[in-house]
Amino acid sequence: QVQLVESGGGLVQAGGSLSLSCTASSRTFSRRTMGWFRQAPGKEREFVAGMYWNGGSTYYADSVKGRFTASRDNAKNTVYLQMNSLKPEDTAVYYCAAKKPDATGVSIVFNYDYWGQGTQVTVSS
Repeated sequence: QVQLVESGGGLVQAGGSLSLSCTASSRTFSRRTMGWFRQAPGKEREFVAGMYWNGGSTYYADSVKGRFTASRDNAKNTVYLQMNSLKPEDTAVYYCAAKKPDATGVSIVFNYDYWGQGTQVTVSS
């Protein structure tokens, strides 16, 4: 069974940094666009960042642009999300996901068919 396993969440003060990792159990994901999403309590899941399989293009939500950096290491089947200058409004469960090969739109939740279990990020003020 294919799995995505995230790690690296935690509690940090505003202005601090955290780094998330997501490792895939199959090399299949090295050819997939990978995304990071987050979901805060009572809110819908939202797009954070997305990377094409070759790392050539990376897209960010406006709310994290300039503060978050997504990257991937296909040799390790791992994607990363470096989060700097964290704000209390970044508090959420963060998920990595693999996009369906034939789906168009890197920021659309329903274009992703494999999801990690999520990791909690809490930013205190």
